[in-house]
Amino acid sequence: MTEHAPTTLPDGMPQLRVVPMPADANIHGDVFGGWIMAQVDIAGSLPAVRRANGRVATVAVNSFLFKHPVFVGDLLSFYASVVKVGNTSVTVNVEVYAERMRLQSEVVKVTEATLTYVATGADRKPRALPPLLD
Repeated sequence: MTEHAPTTLPDGMPQLRVVPMPADANIHGDVFGGWIMAQVDIAGSLPAVRRANGRVATVAVNSFLFKHPVFVGDLLSFYASVVKVGNTSVTVNVEVYAERMRLQSEVVKVTEATLTYVATGADRKPRALPPLLD
């Protein structure tokens, strides 16, 4: 982890906003990486579901970088966008920002990840993505 310059939240609406609670952290108040990963997966699935127009399944975590720790009480904002579309797959980039002390006094980019989802049918097997409508 390196020193960080002050930052601001990106433009646009986050896919997800959540405050980690004590049950999501160790005894020192540091939030578990696995808990953050689960929230990233949820946030990333939202634009994937929209593009797939239905059910998706996570098939790959292409990259995942924890840049700074997350603490109990931080307000986390998860920004996710589609970066690649295949025949059945949707790749999504997710960036996570923490507002420390919930007063917007400090905003830190804490995590970035890229995940790939595959569109699935009711039988849970891959299906083609629908065409984009104009």
